[in-house]
Amino acid sequence: MARAAGAIRSLDVLINNAGIAIYDDLGDPEIIEQHLAVNLFGTLKVTRAFLPQLARAEGAIVNNLSLAAIASLPMIPAYSISKAASSNMTQSMRALLKGQGVTVHGVFLGPIDTDMNRGLEIPKAPVAVAAQGIFDGLEKGEEDIFPDPASLSAAEGWRAGITKGLEKEFAAFVPPVAS
Repeated sequence: MARAAGAIRSLDVLINNAGIAIYDDLGDPEIIEQHLAVNLFGTLKVTRAFLPQLARAEGAIVNNLSLAAIASLPMIPAYSISKAASSNMTQSMRALLKGQGVTVHGVFLGPIDTDMNRGLEIPKAPVAVAAQGIFDGLEKGEEDIFPDPASLSAAEGWRAGITKGLEKEFAAFVPPVAS
């Protein structure tokens, strides 16, 4: 990671997309640890590695989350826990990095037709639809992006809900960055 970050001089957008989803029943704490290692700490470590370039460019961080960050999927609770933690981290990054000119965007994806969802017989959005929705949301400056049909149904409730209101209220506690 450090070698890759050192090789890149300029970076406008960092998209944190890596993730795992292992079916579990919360019976094995190691599965929760695996999810947190990849879905939470992986995102944090990659972001920290590339933050200097993003700050210079006044760039954007895009953290791909999931609707499971908002409400747990009982068949993959460790995944849901890790995505909820990543969502909270995204909110913290948003407030903490604002003074450096870096915007932070959370992407609340519904089911997307990827390897992670292979075998699930549920409606899934094509990858191209999700990708276009992410870039459209980024272009519009949306903090929270709901890029596919399944997630779009939750967008208005999220944006008008108590969680978003508290996020804005709590962000005001971050001291301004000295210029």
